[in-house]
Amino acid sequence: MIELHKDADVWTVTINRPDKANSLTHAMLTELAEIMESAGSARAVILTARGKVFSAGADLEEAVAGLATSDVWERLSGAIAALPGLSIAALNGTLAGGAMGMALACDLRIAVPGAKFFYPVMKLGFLPQPSDPKRMAALIGPARTKLILMGGQKIEAPEALTFGLIDRIVDGADLLAHAQEISALTVAAKPEIAAEIKRMCNP
Repeated sequence: MIELHKDADVWTVTINRPDKANSLTHAMLTELAEIMESAGSARAVILTARGKVFSAGADLEEAVAGLATSDVWERLSGAIAALPGLSIAALNGTLAGGAMGMALACDLRIAVPGAKFFYPVMKLGFLPQPSDPKRMAALIGPARTKLILMGGQKIEAPEALTFGLIDRIVDGADLLAHAQEISALTVAAKPEIAAEIKRMCNP
């Protein structure tokens, strides 16, 4: 359910469970974390999914059984944030719940026009993963973060772009190609220059 394609220095990681809205099981999250932890040699990592939804968040049955509060989410987002290369979330559709953490941890987020973003943990009786509100607030500010996490608002792609939650809206047919184009420009640079620019940009 997790696909990994390595094209020289660019790794593309694809969530492939479209029949279940790409909802994530503990095994899938663990595999994603292991891939990201092993991607130190990659100059760029693209994270995407198959189908019309990027991810609906936790698998419902596993969420009830404890996945919603598992530390595997933090392990994954931490591994993405620690990547030395450029990380791009190519969001092929709606992104919900804890799955938002992996996108927030990426350097860039591009999305299709119909994508929606929401994180209804408070309604479900859970706290968000510890790093997610901080990363979200760093992108869109505390008030808009509260609008999503406390106000339960579903944000559509144009508003998400205005907020700064995503960086660009790209037609679905061009989404992966656009991510690859951005990655190629990073890969073409000297590794030490690209790494230093990322370091300089990060807080």
